[in-house]
Amino acid sequence: MTDAASIQALQQQEDVLIFPGFDEATAHDVGTALRATASANKSPVVIEIRTASRRLFFTALPGSSPDNEDWARRKGNVSLRCHASSMRVGLMLQSKGRSPWPDAALDTKDYAVHGGAVPVRVEGTGVVAVIAVSGLPSREDHDLIVRVMADYLGVQVITPTP
Repeated sequence: MTDAASIQALQQQEDVLIFPGFDEATAHDVGTALRATASANKSPVVIEIRTASRRLFFTALPGSSPDNEDWARRKGNVSLRCHASSMRVGLMLQSKGRSPWPDAALDTKDYAVHGGAVPVRVEGTGVVAVIAVSGLPSREDHDLIVRVMADYLGVQVITPTP
């Protein structure tokens, strides 16, 4: 798949994963569903759901490390800043021959353009939070979030993660 096709596929995922509303209870429900799915697969991940100003949900599963918490934070920063999945931002930069730092002003100590953070969009409002996962390969972190969001929202057809 070309970069352009991959970027479009990721954009299509984001376009259908729209919440009617999002609050602390929703963050808990989605976070709990992510934890249950990751636990069932014995995935050694950290899961974080947060707004720009505060954490709404956090869990660390067996086998995860403090590095995973930092990766989740950095990937989440990308989604909150760019209003796109961290995976899509990475592919967009790559397709333009740009680097996260210094080209895009995404300093690597605070930003990671790897799969594993997806913005939480609310219908009629826009991006209000981010869901981040770290501990698996980039694509698998991203796909875990997308699958659980789709299930939670009742989205039957979702573009596969490239």
